[in-house]
Amino acid sequence: MAPRPAFIGLTGAIGSGKTEALRALERLGAAVLSTDEVAHQALAAPEVVEQLTERWGDDVAPGGAVDREQVGEIVFTDRAELRWLESITHPKVGERVVKWRGQLVAEAGVVEVPLLFEAGMEEFFDGVLVIIAGDRRKAWLEARGDAGVAGRSGRQLTETEKAQRATWVVENDGTLGDLEAKLRYLWPALLAAGGSE
Repeated sequence: MAPRPAFIGLTGAIGSGKTEALRALERLGAAVLSTDEVAHQALAAPEVVEQLTERWGDDVAPGGAVDREQVGEIVFTDRAELRWLESITHPKVGERVVKWRGQLVAEAGVVEVPLLFEAGMEEFFDGVLVIIAGDRRKAWLEARGDAGVAGRSGRQLTETEKAQRATWVVENDGTLGDLEAKLRYLWPALLAAGGSE
């Protein structure tokens, strides 16, 4: 029987280094997908832009392009509006992830999902890798100038809770090179999470 590509979920708290970890895993040979990027693409779809402007006014899509920062200010201060937006974007993201998994040809596929545990998606993957960064996150977030972080953080499990539910945990406590070295060390275990068709 042919080996089945390992299908790994990647998550962590805001500012933990998930995106850098995803890039490092891609360099190691994984096929990678960011659900944030898929959601951003979904927001650009003409039918979604139309729904957003009907609900929130033309200011959220000046010139026909969605202003994600303005949308964030709306949805991260009003749970009902967030649920409404997710009812539009989540099915599109889910369809894209399922289709992407079906086309995997690499030894492993890694999907970055910020709210993986919160959405109850852990059973969808062969294993979940959590990146933690502890106290360093605050400085990184300030350097990035992230808007609406408080609203987003309130929806997330703590780093400790995510780590307790993880299959693998990598601490991002050094340089980007250090992070990549840790992931390289873990790579055989990630590949072994796959199975046979």
